[in-house]
Amino acid sequence: MSDFPALIPRDVIFGNPEKADPQISPDGNRMAYLAPVDGVLNVWVGDPASGTYAPVTKDTDRGVRAYFWAHDGHHLMYLQDKGGDENWRLYKVDLNTREVHDLTPYDKVQVQIVARDKDHPHELLIGMNKDDERLHDVYHLDLRTNALQRVAENPGDVIGWLADANLAVRACMAAAAGGAMELRVRSDSNGEWRQLLRWESEDALTSSPLSFTKDGAALYVVDSSEANAAELVRLDINTAERSKIASDPEYDVADVLIHPDTREIQMVAFVRAREEWTVLDDSIRVDVDQVRALNPGDFSITSRTLDDRVWIAGFTEDDQPVSFYRFDRATGESTFLFHNRQELTRYTLAPMTPVSFSSRDGFTIHGYLTIPPGVGPEPMPMVLNVHGGPWHRDVWGYGPEAQWLANRAYACLQVNFRGSTGYGKKFLNAGDREWGGKMHDDLVDAVHWAIAEGVADPEKIAIYGGSYGGFAALTGATRTPDLFACAVSIVGPSNLITFIQTIPPYWEGYLEMLHRRVGHPEQDREFLESRSPLTYVHDIRIPMLIAQGANDPRVKESESEQIVNAMEEKNIDHEYLLFPDEGHGFAKPENRLRFYAAAEQFLAKHLGGRFEE
Repeated sequence: MSDFPALIPRDVIFGNPEKADPQISPDGNRMAYLAPVDGVLNVWVGDPASGTYAPVTKDTDRGVRAYFWAHDGHHLMYLQDKGGDENWRLYKVDLNTREVHDLTPYDKVQVQIVARDKDHPHELLIGMNKDDERLHDVYHLDLRTNALQRVAENPGDVIGWLADANLAVRACMAAAAGGAMELRVRSDSNGEWRQLLRWESEDALTSSPLSFTKDGAALYVVDSSEANAAELVRLDINTAERSKIASDPEYDVADVLIHPDTREIQMVAFVRAREEWTVLDDSIRVDVDQVRALNPGDFSITSRTLDDRVWIAGFTEDDQPVSFYRFDRATGESTFLFHNRQELTRYTLAPMTPVSFSSRDGFTIHGYLTIPPGVGPEPMPMVLNVHGGPWHRDVWGYGPEAQWLANRAYACLQVNFRGSTGYGKKFLNAGDREWGGKMHDDLVDAVHWAIAEGVADPEKIAIYGGSYGGFAALTGATRTPDLFACAVSIVGPSNLITFIQTIPPYWEGYLEMLHRRVGHPEQDREFLESRSPLTYVHDIRIPMLIAQGANDPRVKESESEQIVNAMEEKNIDHEYLLFPDEGHGFAKPENRLRFYAAAEQFLAKHLGGRFEE
């Protein structure tokens, strides 16, 4: 393998980023970003002009991953859980005194950010399941006093809240029978709720409200009720009159940029082979063209000052680490800030190519293929890397696992099988009740496509994934073991009955959806057993690597334990990694590095690729 580029150390790919997620302060005089302190990610704040920064948070365990500036400019807010339990607490950092306050010091309570607005700089609306683990109510938080006051009580079926520009809670999404969703509105924060729109199950996953207009008279909504691909529409809350703003015949609306003052839609994004933004607001057209010219990658505006003069733009490329720029709209000047992993620029990364093929029943399946740089057209070992969700999709750009696998001498194939989002409701709904069925057929068809294209060595193919991807890996090992040489399952459900029966309490609003799209544990027991990998443990004939977080609230430890125990009873070749301080995935870098060290040795043993000693 002397023709391959230099081996990239695992910690360069999977360790902490050197810097990440830059956010400009409301007044533009300071900037914050994430960077390690003694190996743990914390928030740093400093002066962009002098380049002097210092940490302002004091996390010593899991690291800060989600933070934002309060609009008052004096506080930074961040969320943190314990051991991966996803019971997020909200913390406030006083940037004058450097004091850190736990604003929600409650056990087994999960915080969600509901709303914040620049015209209310000292206020936040947060959701908390404080009185009932199943339900999030809305609380008003005063950042000056830390006082919390409940302002909206969950009637028992609300799964999401929306506030207007005055921070009045005036819209909500509620779960309904059969996996449907209801959009409810009210005239003011004390008014009576009424149903504005009902999305039946076929539209429930491709439709949702985004924001109120500035005057509060309408909602911006992503809506697939009158099209296959979800459109961006303006919905009058009194008449339900629908005005289309943007749409694509094949791809769902993926993202929007909303003006912080006028609340007008400025740009809308569709993720086709790559993410593409369409400018709707002429006042930013020149600015966006200047930002686009900074870098060939796919961009997003990640942070803006209160006066909207300074933007932070992030770019993702397939063969470079993520890069960030500061852009001054008034002068047109831009400043390169940093790569999130500067060390990666020393190495040769692999290009990611969009691909497509036809499924056995006629769907066009899209995906991405990453091949080791400099490798000829001969078949090579391949890893089928299956995304989680499953109501999610893979996208183009830098992906740490794709680059890791390509650097280790494997082709990496990522497939947006039916049930994936972004390609319209027909394609998404084709995945209903197809866990371990036609969704897996799409993955099998992808493997046969890669073999026919001369990409994959049919004797050296692995199936690998996390969450739903972990389920797919278990399915590959049990349902189609002759297709794969080995399988890697990370936090993957092994028994669909017990998986659905043990969802977190606050997912109860999604139960009807799970029953419709996956199956009902009582009514469909035989069907779910027939689709569960645990049922077919005796058919496993390939080596398995299974990894699990002990505190995972979504896919419980028992999902991995029961299939591991069954494999032990049958003397099936397997390795099992249990992380006692992790949840649904591995947040701590030492745990990530331990997993990927084991995974690359496992793959090298069974596929013959490279690994770092």
